[in-house]
This record gives sequence, C-alpha cells and structure tokens, in this order.
Amino acid sequence: MASEGIVFSQLEAQPLSQPWPGVEASWRHVRNVPSTAAVDPEGTSRQWHYLDNESDVLATGLVPRGTLLCVHGNPTWSYLWRTLLAEATSPETLATGGPWRVIAVDQLDMGFSERTGTFRRLEDRITDLSDFTADLGLSGPIISVGHDWGGIISLGWATRHKDQLAAVVLTNTAVHPAGFSLPPALQLALHPAVHKWGTTTSSAFLRVTHNLAQPALADEVRDAFMAPYRSVARRAGVGNFVADIPATPAHPSWAALDAVSTSISSLEVPALLLWGPKDPVFSDRYLRDLLTRLPQAQVHRFEGASHLVQEDRDIATPAFAWLAQAVAEPVAPVSTSSTLAATDASGYIPMLAELDTRSTDTTTAVVDMLPGGATRALTWAQLFRDVNDLATGLRELGVKPGNRVNLLVPPGINLTTLIYACLRLGAVIVVADAGLGTKGLSRAIKGAGPDFLIGIERGLAGARLYNWPGIRIAAEDFTGSTAAVKKSLFNVAATVPQLMANGRVSRLAGYPSAFAAPEADADAAVLFTSGSTGPAKGVVYTHRRLAAMRDTLKATYRLEAGTALVAGFAPFALLGPALGATTVTPDMDVTAPRTLSAKALAEAAAAIEATVVFASPAALVNVVATAAELSPELRKVMAGVELLLSAGAPLGHKLLTQVQELAANAELHTPYGMTEALPITDIDLPGILAAGVGNGVCVGTAVAGATVSIAPITGEGLVLESTTAANVTGEILVSAPHVKERYDRLWITEQHSVSIPGWHRTGDVGHLDSEGRLWVEGRMEHILTTAAGVKTPVAPEQAIELVAEVSRAAVVGVGPMGTQAAVAIVETNPAVKRPGLASAPLTTAVREASLSVGLPLAAVITIDAMPTDVRHNSKMDRAKLSRWAARMLAGEKAGQP
Repeated sequence: MASEGIVFSQLEAQPLSQPWPGVEASWRHVRNVPSTAAVDPEGTSRQWHYLDNESDVLATGLVPRGTLLCVHGNPTWSYLWRTLLAEATSPETLATGGPWRVIAVDQLDMGFSERTGTFRRLEDRITDLSDFTADLGLSGPIISVGHDWGGIISLGWATRHKDQLAAVVLTNTAVHPAGFSLPPALQLALHPAVHKWGTTTSSAFLRVTHNLAQPALADEVRDAFMAPYRSVARRAGVGNFVADIPATPAHPSWAALDAVSTSISSLEVPALLLWGPKDPVFSDRYLRDLLTRLPQAQVHRFEGASHLVQEDRDIATPAFAWLAQAVAEPVAPVSTSSTLAATDASGYIPMLAELDTRSTDTTTAVVDMLPGGATRALTWAQLFRDVNDLATGLRELGVKPGNRVNLLVPPGINLTTLIYACLRLGAVIVVADAGLGTKGLSRAIKGAGPDFLIGIERGLAGARLYNWPGIRIAAEDFTGSTAAVKKSLFNVAATVPQLMANGRVSRLAGYPSAFAAPEADADAAVLFTSGSTGPAKGVVYTHRRLAAMRDTLKATYRLEAGTALVAGFAPFALLGPALGATTVTPDMDVTAPRTLSAKALAEAAAAIEATVVFASPAALVNVVATAAELSPELRKVMAGVELLLSAGAPLGHKLLTQVQELAANAELHTPYGMTEALPITDIDLPGILAAGVGNGVCVGTAVAGATVSIAPITGEGLVLESTTAANVTGEILVSAPHVKERYDRLWITEQHSVSIPGWHRTGDVGHLDSEGRLWVEGRMEHILTTAAGVKTPVAPEQAIELVAEVSRAAVVGVGPMGTQAAVAIVETNPAVKRPGLASAPLTTAVREASLSVGLPLAAVITIDAMPTDVRHNSKMDRAKLSRWAARMLAGEKAGQP
C-alpha cells in the first residue's frame, strides 16, 4: 500500500524508522497523492504521512469489519489516534467481531506530511482528504473519526461519501460557531498582535494545547506531539489552520463550513460522541449543537477529561465496543411523533391521568407549609388550571416537546405545577437538586444541557455565575426598585407568573390548540443520582417508566386516590399528584434533610390530616432528636399516621423503634431502591426484627412487578450471570418496568449497567437468604479483597456500631487488591478533636466486634465526621476513606478525608 524509499529531507522531518511511544514502525507510511484542491495547480502531487495498521489486520487472517478514517485537528497529528490502531486488532476487539483497519492521516502542512507552501482552507482540506482516500482505493464500510477542527473536515468528507460511510465518531470538536462567540483561547490566537507569534514564530499554541491534558502528558508523549513542529517553517500550517477559523460570514471558509454543518443532518448513520467536558475550547455547548444535528448520536461524557480526551481517557475500548453493535445494527431514526392514545396494550396510563380526571374537584391537592405556620394550598381544579395555563405560556415562549427544562425550584406547589406543565407539553424535566453541592450541581446541569432553566433567585444567580446553559426563566416575579436590574442581571426571558398569566389569557380566548399527548416511550425526565459514589449521573425516565414507578408505589403501599401524603423527600413532588394523593411539603431545607424537625413534620401532617409520611433516614434522625418539641396535639397527629416510608440509605431497627414511638399506629417500611429504580424491595419493622442479625442490612422482598437476582462474586471476580440461590454474595441485579430507560450521555456507563442481559446492574453487593429476602452488604467498589477472600463491609460495620463509644463506622480495604488489610474508621461519641489511631481500649473493643462476624482488623482510626453524600447525609464515601486511611497509616500528612 505504501510507497517505498521516499526521503523526508524536503520535509525537514524524522525518518520512518524514528520510534515514537505507542506507535509501531509498521504503521508508518508515506504516499504521493495527486491533488485536485483548488489551491494547487493541475497535476500537483502532495506527499502524505499516515499511520495504517493494515499489516496487523493481515496478520489476524481475518477480513476487517470496516475502516476507521481518523482526522486530527490543530496542532496535533496522527499520533493522537495511536490507541485506536493498537486496539483495532486486540483479542478483546477480535472477540467482538473485529478486526478493524485504522488509517490516521497527517493533514497536509501538518504532522510529517508535506509543507505545501500554500494556504489551505477548509474546502481544500476536505478535497485533500477525498484525494487521499481515492488514491488509497478505500471503499466502504468507512467510519469517519475526527477531533478538533479535524472533526469538521471528517464530516465534510462524510457528507460527500455517503455511499461508503457506515458510522461517525467524533471527539471534542465544533461544527459551526453560528450563535456562539469563539472560545477565548481561539479569539486570542486569532488576534493580529498575537496570531503569528503564538502559532508560528513560537511553539506557544502547541504547548498550551498539550497542557490541556488531564492528567498531564508524560514527557515522551509530549515530545512526540511536538516532534513534527520543531521549527518555524514547520509550524506555518498551525498558524494557517487557526487563521482559517470562520468567525463571521465574511470569512472565506464560512460558506464551506455552513454547507457541511447543514448537510450533516442528512447523515443517517450511527454516531458516537466521546467528550471531555473540561475542554476550555470546545465546551459542552458544541456538544449540544452537535446533538441537534445528529440526534441519533450516542454520547459519553468523560467527567474530568479535557480537550485531548484521547490522552485523558481510554476511548479505544468503548469505540470498538460501540462499533461492534452500531455497524451491524444501525441506530433507528429518532421519532418526532408527539401523539399517543391515553392507554396502550401494556396498560400504560399517563402521569397526568389522575389530574385530568379531577379537573373540577374542589378538594385540596397540594399544600405548602410556610415559615411561621402559614399555609398555601391549591385544589385539584386550581392545580389543573395552573398546569394548563403554565404549559400554554411555556409553549408560547418556545418550549417544545423534547426540549429539556432544568427546574431549580424547591419542592412545593411551584415545583409541582412546573413539573406537570412540562409533562403536559412533552418537555423533559431536568432535576438536579442543590443537595449535590455547587460543584456537583454545576457539573450535572452542564452535562444535561437544558434548553431552558427555571429557577428561584439563588438558582438564577448560580446560572449567571457558573454559565449554566438554557434560556432563563424566573420562578417568581421580581419586585421592588431592583426588579428591572435583577431581570437584566440574570438575563431573564420571562417569569413563571407572567407565563401563567399569558397562558390563561390565550386559553380563555380559545388559542392555541389542545396539547398532544407525549409518546409513552419519549423521554420525560432526567433525574440525578446523589453523587455518593462518584459524579452524579443523569438517569433518563420515559413517560412509561415514570408511570410504572407510580403504579409500583400504588400497588405496594395501597396509595389510592385520596391518600394524604407528607412529602419530606423530593421525588414525591413528582409522584404525589400522579397518585391522586393530597400532598404537603413540610417547612424544611430539602437540600439538608436533617433540617426536618419533629414539629415541622407533625404540623405538615396536621395541615392535611396525613395518613402517609415519606422522609429520608437523615431527616428521621433529626425528627427523633427533636421529638421533645411536640405538643400533645401534635403527638396525636403523629399517632394518626398509618404508613411511614423512608428510603435513601439503610435504617437500623434502633432508629425505626424510636420512630415507632412517635407514630405508634403507623406501619414502618424501608423500601430499598435507587434513583435508577425506586422501589425494588420492601421490608417493615417487624420484618427487620424477624430477620435478625446477618451479613448486611435486610431490605426485604421484591415489590410488585420487580425481580431481584445476584451475579456471584468469586475469588477470580464477578460471574456475569444471575442466580437466586440462597447465601450467594454478588452484585445485586434488578428487573422491573420502572427501571430507568438509560443513563444520560453516559454510553459506557449504560452499557456496563445492562451487560447482563435482562438486568440492571445496581453496583450494590448483597445476597438472598433462604426465605428470598435481600441483604445489602455494600457497594461493588467498597468490597475488600483480602488474602482470605472477598469481604463486604456492612456486617462488620453494624457489629462495630454496637460498641458503646462508636456512633458510626466504616470498614475499608487498604493495600494492593488481593492482599488488602481491613481498617475500621469510626466516629465516636463524644467526637474526637482530630483524626488519629484509636485508644487501646477502643481498638480492642472494635476489633473484637469485627472479628465476631469473621473480619480481623489491621487498624482502628477515629475521625470527627465521616465524608457523606450531601443529599442524604448518610452514604459514606468508603473509597475516599480508604485512600485517606492509606496515607495516614503510611505516616503521610493526611488532613481531613
């Protein structure tokens, strides 16, 4: 395939034999290619350097599934794609239907290709790539792969070779700057005072780009990226590439860019977008723009990765895993239909069905508890009216079915109205609560990429400060002399009261038309996990799956229409009205569950004569702690509660017994579940007491419609199959109609979660006992791999917490996998002033407790407060504690975990 004996002297470059880390000598080729670019005279031939793994493919004796055509951006070269070339013929790739041929070009004037002495614009570069593939004789199926400005060039090639194109893979790139200002880094690079020096005379542009790597590039890798650009003469293409960025319609390359960006919507092939969200150049806004043009695309955002995502993360393994599916099974076009009958063969009933049937009901639907004991309430008829008015106003503002609407509004009447207005419209609600903390909330919102953002003033301030995406809408009207200033400061397009009033006028005037029911399998919500085991993940629910969650709760707990519910847990702002339950939100800070007092809970229950209470474990801890504040009247109200539910973290029987004293006539249930599926199992207090002490926390049996199984863990690792055999420890698997549709823009995570066919992998570890009850033993990432085998932390933690001086315990593994030592970290009562090794008496007591359940401890450390998730204030970050304990035991300055 390659020309022989070509000398690089004219290129002032390295010979073919020059070794570079990660690049096989057999991959490196040069080729003279006739040029048809308008910038070149007729008959011109240009010399290309490229990497090609064809010899590796031939060595397998197999026919390649297809060819990846990889195009680098500025100022990199084909070296950027070396992991794809290596992985294309690996045993793992061969096992999934490989091999794949990978060709990575050095664009002309870049890398080790010829320095042409011409200014090659976007149209020329697309032509160049077409000349190269034609001369090489490439035929389909071809997967175009691009990065940075190589992305638009690869897409330009793709739009002109649809007959050969099988799929598109893109990493951080931009399609069109229309509507955006250029990133500051590119603005600076284009500035006349900086451009030539920054991109050509010096190596500044290269060094800045290389410094974007997260983590930093190894010295030998950095040297390899710099190698083709050592002299000023060899950096002319770098400068020209920057100068060819079309910032305005007057730019010579604007027309070519506009043509490509418009025509890529016609690419009816599978697409994969692998993205580094910390990229200061091509940020998430360019990802959102790409998704409007390639709506069929699968996405994975690598949290923490930056512009050189190929260097920051392994993109090769997931890329070939995706190709194994996508090229054989093309993604179906995204449906744009927005109509569906109210029910279908599966018995699906829309989330708004209960509200619609009660459109004239004058009984109370929702109540807010306000500071000072005041209340605000809406009847079902008023809620129905406000939902439709607001949906009409939002539609008039431009909210369309499928648009994402981020709701930064605390639970209560306003949030309930907004949720149901969005569901009425077919818009997708994005709920990332402030309990994630500022950093986690910002990461979640940017990842979800909402089209609209509706928030209280604090939320709007955050949107302005952190540049959160979405057209901004204020949840309330601004009042006073600063109203106009705030509206301008927060760049607010409208307020919810204004939209509701506008919608009411339109509806009373008979305009516009009625709302079409969303499709059952259209996206309805993106809900975020707590972030207790890593960055919070967006979990997508369709209308059908939300309705299934409602139906499961209804069937499991007999939550019929007419139930009066205290929603001390945010998800019930979504589910309460759909259940037909009169719902009250107590006076509390929902971002801090421990702010729910016994008095606030009882007052909320009294406001609607509540029969059901839902509160998180952390909230119940404070309710018990403040029970002395209850008057005789409020104690009587609590005695009227018939059902009390608590989920989010395991509850011990000691806490539940104390809660039972407050709600003497209530059934106490602790459903087990997660953001991805709630509930999955259920158990009541008598069931917990009957289960007794075991390895883990008993969370009961599967709820209506759910099935639970175990993927066993052996000494060699996880067995990827399911079993319901008793006393087999492994990853907990779940199947139910209300399990999430998928993880949002986390394709790799989603593939892992469904890698055991028919099941959702929860990431929790546990076992089923002989009576079919599920016991949770911890998280997969928290298991200990000791010399004595795999151990789980929950049982020893429970035993340790029975020691009088211990209030909370975490057991973690320290050391290499397979030979880890178990270490206990404990909070004490009274709390220690600073972390350190426990006293000898406490160490002895803790070791004896842990040993009683079969786990010897290497050390016991005291700590003033455990690092926990901010949403539940209860899920301990054992992975963080493990790293901290390792530093402390090694004598390093550990600080606080």
